[in-house]
Amino acid sequence: MKVKDNFILKKIAGSYMVVPVRTRAVDFSGIIKLSESGAFLWGILEKGADREELIAKMLEEYDVDEARAAADIDRFITKLREADLLE
Repeated sequence: MKVKDNFILKKIAGSYMVVPVRTRAVDFSGIIKLSESGAFLWGILEKGADREELIAKMLEEYDVDEARAAADIDRFITKLREADLLE
């Protein structure tokens, strides 16, 4: 999985926002607000990663059990897919 090109993550006034740029700015109307952990996962997905890699990275970075990390990541991936943000 990888985030589609022409979307960037910005920290604006303490909040993480995904902003469309270039041609995506025409196709995608809106901005997506992410939590700190969502921004963390977004950064990994910019380079490309599978679900297992995301879980492993989440467990390294946050004090969370594997079941919770997996459930949160599954919800996050679903939302990104629904917004057509993943390749």
